[in-house]
Amino acid sequence: MPAAVPGKPLWLQAAPFLFLLLWSGGFAVAKIGLVSTGPFTLLAMRYGLVLVVLLPLLVVVRPPLPHTRRAWINLAVVGFLIQVLYFDLSYFAFRLGISAGTLALIVSLQPIVVGLAAPALAGERVGLGRWAGLILGLAGAALVIVSRAGIETAPPGVMLLAVGALLAMCAAALYEKRYGEPQHALVTNSVQYAVGFVCTLPLALMLDDGHVDWSLPFVAALAYLVIGNSLVAVSLYLAMIRAGEVSKVSALFFLVPPCSAVIAWALLGEAMPPLAWAGMVLAAAGVALVSNGRLRWRRL
Repeated sequence: MPAAVPGKPLWLQAAPFLFLLLWSGGFAVAKIGLVSTGPFTLLAMRYGLVLVVLLPLLVVVRPPLPHTRRAWINLAVVGFLIQVLYFDLSYFAFRLGISAGTLALIVSLQPIVVGLAAPALAGERVGLGRWAGLILGLAGAALVIVSRAGIETAPPGVMLLAVGALLAMCAAALYEKRYGEPQHALVTNSVQYAVGFVCTLPLALMLDDGHVDWSLPFVAALAYLVIGNSLVAVSLYLAMIRAGEVSKVSALFFLVPPCSAVIAWALLGEAMPPLAWAGMVLAAAGVALVSNGRLRWRRL
């Protein structure tokens, strides 16, 4: 646990560690869930259950609502980018045969893309120190995946789905930083998961066969995806973006492939050779360099 920083809430200091653990676990857990049902059915169930939890809380808590139509639109746009484009494209790529290692490595390119776009779109100047950290983190993530033989030749169309998921998450981070406004977490999540449910349910009805194997592993995986990924991890991600630099937050994605590999090793028995552990150390060093480097800030 990091040492307390004056003026910075303890939960925000712990947020990167919690987010990384919960988000990285989603790859292995999704693989478990997709054994029992189709990708869009799993996502539609996930979003629907999240709304079952959130909507009664909205009635009881009665949080303040956005005051402008633009604020509602901004919430919906970020929800569409993350819950529809990112997750639907990722899960569909899984269905068409891409490995978790390949997808994780492609998504880990997010800091590079965000770093290139941040000066123009989010008002951040990324210095040489942080660029060095970004490159170091990318090298570490690639080392983990390559050492585990997780890279395979995939059809170009499937790779395009993975690249589309990467661009969707990058766009969500930049859009949230540029246009997002502080909103109550219940409101933010309710709007964004409602968008995800409304857009994904028709895909489930059209493209999946509707079969669900209600096994204990599937129920456990669904519970994790609802609580860990949907309710906690995404809320932490958006909160960190609002509280800090978007390029620093995005650098956490370099640690997703290594951490996903460790979790898959523990849950699924996938190989974790010594070179992969070295890659984890390299990726962690890159993220530390990005997090501690100086970043000049200017408003757009």
